[in-house]
Amino acid sequence: MYAIVEIAGQQFKVAKDQKVYVHRLQGEEGSKVTFDNVLLLDDAGSVTLGAPAIEGASVTAQILSHLKGDKVIVFKKKRRKGYQKKNGHRQYLSEIQIESIAGSGSLKAAKKEAPKAKAKKAAPKKSSKADDLKKIEGAGPKAAEALVNAGLDTFAKVAKTDAAKLSEILTEASSRLSHIVTDTWPKQAALAADGKWDELKELQDRLDGGIEK
Repeated sequence: MYAIVEIAGQQFKVAKDQKVYVHRLQGEEGSKVTFDNVLLLDDAGSVTLGAPAIEGASVTAQILSHLKGDKVIVFKKKRRKGYQKKNGHRQYLSEIQIESIAGSGSLKAAKKEAPKAKAKKAAPKKSSKADDLKKIEGAGPKAAEALVNAGLDTFAKVAKTDAAKLSEILTEASSRLSHIVTDTWPKQAALAADGKWDELKELQDRLDGGIEK
């Protein structure tokens, strides 16, 4: 049996006892994690497709270690401008071992229940408590996505996280986000969480490159 599952924003084809390197997970070494966004299951030739995910299916794994990937050199240069910049980046990774793959229902059942499953998953989006983190000055779509992937999907959660941790999360997500200044993000998020939009606008008007004047 094998499955195609989404882990930390990436899709992997996994089987029991297989070891996989994924983007850094939040759990400690030795702990177990379960992923329920299973897109496809193959059980001895019987294929079950999700719509988009298979309801009731899950993949359980154990975190073996946390480590860094190989160094990647990012070199930027503009012709005839005298500009060049060289950066190095090592992605934070976690090594996991797949312990079990659990499926639910047959292929026919999955096809019949697919519309219901899709409807059930669409409902929470309407009542979702996630906030639009792009309203924070300096937080573009990629930065907001990185925060959500790290579990910081509301203004209140961002407000309780210090700026250094926010910068670490962005750097782990992508080297292109490592330059973003997050010093005022907790303060901005606190104002947004309290609904103080006028005060937030005044603060953002005072910002210069992410730093309060």
